[in-house]
Amino acid sequence: MLRRWTHSPRLRESSMSASPAPILITGASQRIGLYCAERLLDEGQPVIATFRYERPGHERPGLARLRERGVPTLQADFADEAGILAFIGRLKEHTDRLRAIVHNASEWLGETTPGEATPGEEARIFQRLFNVHMLAPYLINLHCAELLERSSPADIVHIGDDVTRKGSARHIAYSASKAGLDNLTLSFAARLAPRVKVNGIAPALILFKPEDDAEYRARTLAKSALGIEPGAEAVYLGLRYLLDNPYVTGTTLTVNGGRHLK
Repeated sequence: MLRRWTHSPRLRESSMSASPAPILITGASQRIGLYCAERLLDEGQPVIATFRYERPGHERPGLARLRERGVPTLQADFADEAGILAFIGRLKEHTDRLRAIVHNASEWLGETTPGEATPGEEARIFQRLFNVHMLAPYLINLHCAELLERSSPADIVHIGDDVTRKGSARHIAYSASKAGLDNLTLSFAARLAPRVKVNGIAPALILFKPEDDAEYRARTLAKSALGIEPGAEAVYLGLRYLLDNPYVTGTTLTVNGGRHLK
């Protein structure tokens, strides 16, 4: 028998408590992760945010804004297994249930010039990207599935990258590790159904950096069919669609402005 789901424009609350279970967003101290966290808070949805580092005495502006709104901000270094497992332990000290996990934490590292790499540098780059983009989501999903299963509905969303469609000559390890994340979406969707939906978002050309000059911006905008810089709202709308739709799992939502058409 098909189960009947009720839909509301707001995120549905856990059936176990009058207060909603929090949504964990990794890498939420800036840019897209921070934007999604603040938009969810605007909807009345509690959030737990992670960040990689913060200099003593120099509070990061994004983290300051989240803390002012009562968001737990947990330091998390996903560069190795020990750091990932330590974070999972801290997370379970803060909550015994989760409405969703949004794997947004990411590293942007490219290959070194052939012949110029220090011994072991290429392997270290690949291992770090593998750990951040694949091992961290893998271990967090496995160890925190019980937290998700205490909330209904429950979701995992992997934030990937549209670059996996065709690869990248300059960011080989990055593209490969993001492609692995896409496959984790399929595998965890099968493993955790029907209690937890698991989907992905593959964005491209979303948000420029302040240091990007006019020439770079024009060249980049020309790569997509729509030719605009949509901003982080485009990713948030995709996230909301995946959280709110009860009949979508094992899917990666492309948010690239039609880049594949050019």
